Parts: sequence; structure tokens; C-alpha cells
Amino acid sequence: MAGSDPRMMTQMASNPGFIAALDQSGGSTPGALKAYGVPESAYADEAAMFAAIHAMRVRVVTAPAFTGSKVIGAILFERTMDGDADGVPVPTYLWEKRGVVPFLKIDQGLEAEADGVRMMKPIKGLDDLLDRAVAKGIFGTKERSVINLASPSGIAAIAAQQFEIAEQVCAKGLVPILEPEVLITSPARGEAEALLRDELAKGLKAMPEDRRVMIKLTIPTEADLYRPLMDDPRVVRVVALSGGFARTEACTLLAQNHGMIASFSRALLDELRHDMNDTEFDQTLSAAIDEIYEASTKKA
Repeated sequence: MAGSDPRMMTQMASNPGFIAALDQSGGSTPGALKAYGVPESAYADEAAMFAAIHAMRVRVVTAPAFTGSKVIGAILFERTMDGDADGVPVPTYLWEKRGVVPFLKIDQGLEAEADGVRMMKPIKGLDDLLDRAVAKGIFGTKERSVINLASPSGIAAIAAQQFEIAEQVCAKGLVPILEPEVLITSPARGEAEALLRDELAKGLKAMPEDRRVMIKLTIPTEADLYRPLMDDPRVVRVVALSGGFARTEACTLLAQNHGMIASFSRALLDELRHDMNDTEFDQTLSAAIDEIYEASTKKA
């Protein structure tokens, strides 16, 4: 099974580098395209929109700078997983041509906020999606939910849901990335993060010893707050989302958290533009990769 591939597991557990998040879904795609310099007037319907975002992602993963020497993994949207890059299925291209471990975003949006959190909506057809992911050589998955308030019961529910889905993923031989994001705009962010750390620690201890997971978290207000989670043998890696921080600020904060590597999206891609020539595009991407790699590997 893909999640059992010892080469991928070794890379994710111990190689220096970071994970690129290339998983904008339907709701966030127009904004991502607009930032890239493609306005909504440039595509007539949803199919054309997804074709445009796929072209952007292919340009990123086929750029000379995008290799496993610094980008050790990449999280894909389902349509990207199903698409091709240079005539090769994207997951195969990433691993065989670039040395980048492929992941798949599996969540399908969020419920309305209740008890200070936004739970994941039920994931329709998850078993079939996971089977397709395994067949396509995907190593792991990612599932996002959101925490706004320091609600003990809400955060406990978020953690429970994350671990419930993670178990379903693990049963397919894949490695799940749990992503309970604490909003950087939370009025009680530090308290929420401490509650989350404790709930995650409880959930990890309750898992079978042979399970392996990753955890993707907002860069904490208190440096190294999440370091104890890294000591659990079930945890392959703890990674950071940029959460709305600009790249320079995100990298400065990340460098203060030992053992934590980046899994950035906007902070990786936000200076890329559709009208750049290939040299400009690769130089801009290369500079972003270097900065994020540095923050992931060299700590304050």
C-alpha cells in the first residue's frame, strides 16, 4: 500500500524540507486564480475554472525548482490527483519524476460554526475516494476543520472527529494529516491551542501503536507548544499551515518551533503570476521554496 512505501515513509519522517499545499478546492479556487492574475472573466464555467487552476498547479510541479530536495511532499485536490502533468498522472509524476511524496485533501467543506468550532461536513464516498487514492500511489491524506474559540467541548469534538476520520484512512494503508486549524484571528488563540494540544495528545495515546499520522497546525503563539506531540511514536511529522500570515512572517514564526516544518499554500504561491515567463516563474518559485525550506530546517 502507498502509505506503507518505506521510501516515502522515510522521506516524510526524516528528510529535511517542507510540504507544498496545492489543494485549493472549488470554493477557494477563484481567489487563488485571481491572486495568480487570472480574473473570473477569463473562464466561462466551472470546468474552465478547474482547467485554469490545474494548469497553474502543473506549472508549479514541473518547474525546475520543485523537487524533493526541498519540497518533500505535496497535498493535492482530488481533481489534481486525477489529472496529468507532462502526460503522466500527477501523483506518479510527483514521486517518480520529482521525488515529491503525494497527499490528497479529502475533506469536503465545513459545517457552520457551533460551540466555537467548525466541524467537517460528512465526507461523501470516502471509502471509494481512499481506494482510488491508493490505486494512484497516494501516500496520505489531509482533513481540515477549524477552531475559533477556546471551547473545551468544541475542541474535544473537533479532535474526536479528526481521529475518527484518521482511523478510516489508516485502515486503507494511508497516512492521514489531521488539520484542526486554530484561526489566527481567534480572540483566545493561545488558550485554544493549549486545549487542542492536550486533546491531540489524548487522541494519540488512544490509537493503536501501529498507526502512523501527521498533524498540521497553526504556528502557535507560544513557541514549541506542540513539541510534546512529536515525541509520540505514532506521529510521523508535525507541520505548520501559514494561516493567513505573509510568507516572511510565517517563516520567522516557524523558525522558532523546533521540529515543525511548513505546509504552506498561499505563502508559497502568492508571488507567482500567470503572465510571468518561465524564467521569472521559476526564479520566483525558487526564492519562495528556499525561504520556506530555511525556516523548516534551520531553527532559532
